Amino acid sequence: MINDPSSNIASALSITVDGKATTFTEGETIYQVATRLQKDIPTLCYDDRLEAFGGCRLCVVEVEGIRNPVASCTTKAADGMIVKTAPPKIEKMRKTLLEMVASENREIDVDPLRGLASQEFATLINRYDARSGRFNGAKSGTSNLKDLNPFILRDYEQCISCYRCVRVCAEQEGDYAITVANRGFHTQISTEFNNDLRDSDCTFCGQCIQTCPTGALADKKALRSEELPEPIKKTRTVCPYCAVGCSIDLMTKGDKIVGAQPAMDGPANKGALCIKGQFTYDFIQHEDRLQKPLMKQPDGTFKEVDWNTALDAAAKGFADARAKYGRHSIFGIASGRAPHEAAYTMQKFIRAGFGTHHIDNCSRA
Repeated sequence: MINDPSSNIASALSITVDGKATTFTEGETIYQVATRLQKDIPTLCYDDRLEAFGGCRLCVVEVEGIRNPVASCTTKAADGMIVKTAPPKIEKMRKTLLEMVASENREIDVDPLRGLASQEFATLINRYDARSGRFNGAKSGTSNLKDLNPFILRDYEQCISCYRCVRVCAEQEGDYAITVANRGFHTQISTEFNNDLRDSDCTFCGQCIQTCPTGALADKKALRSEELPEPIKKTRTVCPYCAVGCSIDLMTKGDKIVGAQPAMDGPANKGALCIKGQFTYDFIQHEDRLQKPLMKQPDGTFKEVDWNTALDAAAKGFADARAKYGRHSIFGIASGRAPHEAAYTMQKFIRAGFGTHHIDNCSRA
């Protein structure tokens, strides 16, 4: 008897989503499969970097053979499953959910400077025409505007209890600086003992800001430029502060840098940033930043000079040091605030120009 090799190959798992059949890998959720098929299933508590939570219930779908709608972000795909992502009944349910959530918030429309995901809520409200106001009543959340940290605005009257901020702090950063306090209508995002963020384990990475879909957690520094009339422009670049090479988007209004946001598709950081990459860009436009060379005078003071004078003096100083003490007496330190091209030129200057490896960069630390 001849064995048929094909009999040893397991048949592919298949699922039908909105009439379109496709294969899937065991362990994938309905939401992941539908997203691959470019189905736009709404959600407010979902962040693909985090473990699925299933809290907002906006992503519910109909599955043939299952009586009640299921949360697509937490329900695993099964072989032969037939799914409808947006039948009229489900769409009506989504609109009602959004109307109820909106009824508890102080406002729906917030400035994009608040954070990367801050427009998600308003976008869904507009998509489902959910500004009816029919559930208007008490507002939930108590803002902690007295928190004096310089970076993160804690405007919890905008909070919808999606817990994305809590989960990103725990799952992505491992800080566990914020948590959920109370239950029901009195649910609140809080720190340990309700302290200021400065007295918590917060490292001010800004991840909670960038995942918040309503702007409840916002970038205080960026909001200082809220009144500038120019439109926001984003420019992709690489953070210069260390050797990781995190991708960031610098936000500008006119010729002023007003904020920085992590690039979710950055190959090195995948949306993560440290406090320096997130918040320390003020030096670029700081009023104390030198715009002309300064040369030290015999009396210890510094005097503005032109570039030719400064470069001639620097070249003479290097030459004198090498002639008197040898090439290893010269040591270079590059700045993490300089562009990568400047850092490369600096090390080339020391290594090729003086034949020594006495070169370092503050970013290495």
